[in-house]
Amino acid sequence: MKDLDAFTNLQKLDMSGNQLRGFVVHKENKGLKKLKVLRLQSIVTDDSIPLENLVEAFSSELSNLEEINLDYSRLNINILQSIGVFTSLQTLSLYRCALIGSLPDHGWCDLRNLEVLDVSWNALEGMLPHCFSNLTSLRELDISNNRFSGNLTPLASLTSLRAISLSSNHFQIPISFVPLANFPNLEVLLADENKLEMEPSFHTLVPKFQLKFISLSKCRTSQQLSLELPTFLYYQNDLRFVDLSQNKFSGTVPFWLLENNTKLEDLILKGNSFTGPLTLLSTPNSNVSSIDMSDNKIQGPLPTNICSTFPHLEQLFLSKNAFQGNIPPCLSAMKNLSMLDLSNNQLAGKVPQELVRKSSLFLLRLSNNNLNGNVVPVILNANGLQKLYLDGNNFSGEMTNFDVSTFQFPTSLTDIDLSNNRLHGKLPRWIGNMSLLERLDLSNNGVEGSIPVEFCNLNNFKFLDLSENNLSGSIPSCFNPPNLEYVHLHNNRLGGPLSLAFNKSTSLVTLDLRGNNFTGGIPKWIDTLSSLSVLLLKANHLQGRIPVQLCTLYSLSIIDLSQNRFSGPIPSCLGNLTLPMNKDKTMTPDLMSPTFSELDELKLLKTGILFEHMMHSYSYMKESVEFTTKSGSYSYGGDILEYMSGIDLSCNELTGQIPLELGNLHEIHSLNLSHNKLVGVIPSSFSKLKQIESLDLSYNNLSGEIPNQLVELNSLGVFSVAHNNLSGSIPEQNQFGTFIESSYEGNPFLCGPMLHISCSKTGSTSTISDDEREDSFLDTYVFCVSFLASYVVMLLTIVVILYINPHWRGVWFSFVGKCISSCRYSTVGNLLGYYIFRRCV
Repeated sequence: MKDLDAFTNLQKLDMSGNQLRGFVVHKENKGLKKLKVLRLQSIVTDDSIPLENLVEAFSSELSNLEEINLDYSRLNINILQSIGVFTSLQTLSLYRCALIGSLPDHGWCDLRNLEVLDVSWNALEGMLPHCFSNLTSLRELDISNNRFSGNLTPLASLTSLRAISLSSNHFQIPISFVPLANFPNLEVLLADENKLEMEPSFHTLVPKFQLKFISLSKCRTSQQLSLELPTFLYYQNDLRFVDLSQNKFSGTVPFWLLENNTKLEDLILKGNSFTGPLTLLSTPNSNVSSIDMSDNKIQGPLPTNICSTFPHLEQLFLSKNAFQGNIPPCLSAMKNLSMLDLSNNQLAGKVPQELVRKSSLFLLRLSNNNLNGNVVPVILNANGLQKLYLDGNNFSGEMTNFDVSTFQFPTSLTDIDLSNNRLHGKLPRWIGNMSLLERLDLSNNGVEGSIPVEFCNLNNFKFLDLSENNLSGSIPSCFNPPNLEYVHLHNNRLGGPLSLAFNKSTSLVTLDLRGNNFTGGIPKWIDTLSSLSVLLLKANHLQGRIPVQLCTLYSLSIIDLSQNRFSGPIPSCLGNLTLPMNKDKTMTPDLMSPTFSELDELKLLKTGILFEHMMHSYSYMKESVEFTTKSGSYSYGGDILEYMSGIDLSCNELTGQIPLELGNLHEIHSLNLSHNKLVGVIPSSFSKLKQIESLDLSYNNLSGEIPNQLVELNSLGVFSVAHNNLSGSIPEQNQFGTFIESSYEGNPFLCGPMLHISCSKTGSTSTISDDEREDSFLDTYVFCVSFLASYVVMLLTIVVILYINPHWRGVWFSFVGKCISSCRYSTVGNLLGYYIFRRCV
């Protein structure tokens, strides 16, 4: 780059975001003597020009260089050994550069003028080198989100530090923070997710620093005992932000932090073991804007002076405690209150309508309390409210039995959760007027009737849960919200064919229609749902063949078609599914940890951490699905749902052989083909299902031997081939040595220790002696004759009684007539259904 010679006055060179192919920098160019800032962020180079060489090429004559920024570029750890030649360097930023290994003890430690160092979000490990003590000019240090261990002794001489981030490492930090005690300029301390070391109780220390910002959350301790708060906090009087969340701190609520620090704005103490009543200060604190004391053991009523004590409060989180009594009415008068979470307490009474009328309130969560009354006025009075969570209370009544003409429909609501209450009656049509509604949960109530066609107007729908109700009728064919992602309608009485509903919802991730009365087949347009990851159609009246269109849905990872009437062969193309891990299965947001670049950007830090609270509101409606595996039904949500994959085709009328291609489902965790009419052998290709934990092939007509290759399935925890026509010896190696007799019963020609039947050394297929087989057949014959005789006697008894008694005869025929028309919903119908599927659960 000889052209750079012309830029004799160039002070800043930024080539960030470029792809440097065949790029050459000549060391002899002399046009960069005045260069002070070099930024090569997100640079991509070819193999012949490592970025380290590019930086080294600039080293000639660059005595005035003050800043190097290589963020988001792939670097070798060796770059730190050669970067010491930039003796005037003041800022070095290597954020997310894929640095691996230990920090070298020479080179970069020669940067005695360095003021800002950022090597966060890499894979650096080991102890801090002692040469750190050379960086005496350092003012800001960020080594967070690495794998450093050991103590902080090498930092003890960096007395110029004003901001330090040690978060997300494996440091062993004394709870007194002794190594940092002599830092007179320290104002920002971030040490989340490290290990706090206990010290003798008599150890006291008066630090030289006065912090403005401290974050000390999610720390581990060497003991399982509750901790007292760090004593150095007693000497702080200039704090603006305190986060001590999710530790083992105990005792009463430390309101002395507010008394000692009158400028404190944010106090986060969630996830500790603080106890006692909430006794507030007698004098107001007008600077406090956010308080989070959720997930502690605080009890008693909510103090009535909370509003006067914190007149400018914006966020208040007090969930998961033991608060009792009513919601203080004064909260309705707090002009700045935007987020209020009082969930998971023991609050009673009604929701103040003035509270939901507040134009400033963005989020109101009162879930899992003992609140009661009519919920409709609460919804229709919501003025500027966007997220309303009232689930798990005692709200009752009919949502339709209300004169909505006296209200102006709220236009701001995006989330409504009324699940797990005692609501009944029909679904209100006026919900269709809430044009911005994205998430609605009315599950586990007593709602009945059909889904109103007005729901077709809700084009912003993303999440809908109407499960565990008494809904009937068909799904309106016009119901096709384009942004719909999660649908839960299970355990209702919905019926009819799966017509055109959802066929335009191409964003659909979960479709859960279990436990209804849907008929017909799976529509061929199912392949338009390109994002579909979870398909649950269990326990309906669906029939026909399993459509091959399912095979084109490459996001599918959980399929449950069990307890229907599907027939025909299993499509071999199902083996083409990749069953991917899918983060879109859940609604958990992707949060980035905050970082700092300048000390006066404390508000940026504060905003970054409080943003997590804001985003957490989106996960209040958590996505979870129910799937049967390992002989039980389990609920999967969060990270577990992302990794779960399985196919359940049990309890149908499927025929033919098990496709060999199913052995290509390498990521599958559960496969259930039981209770069908499958024939042929167990494919030896199943030995490739390395992740499988549950495999059920019972109650079919399979023959041949159990492939010995299956012993390679080391993750297999539940296995059943019971009630088939299998023969030969049972494998005993590895996991197969742990399966019990019920895994193999009902196969007369199987042998092995599990069945207490010895296998012949000379024969591999016929392993039962003639006497044993004759005794077995005789026992079976005697049982069948006895059962048939008992059945005949019982039937004759009923006939005789009906013949003799005309009254009972009339009652019997009336009963039979009712069963024919309504057996599905009667007690007898349920008993019959249980009898039919008792082995399919």
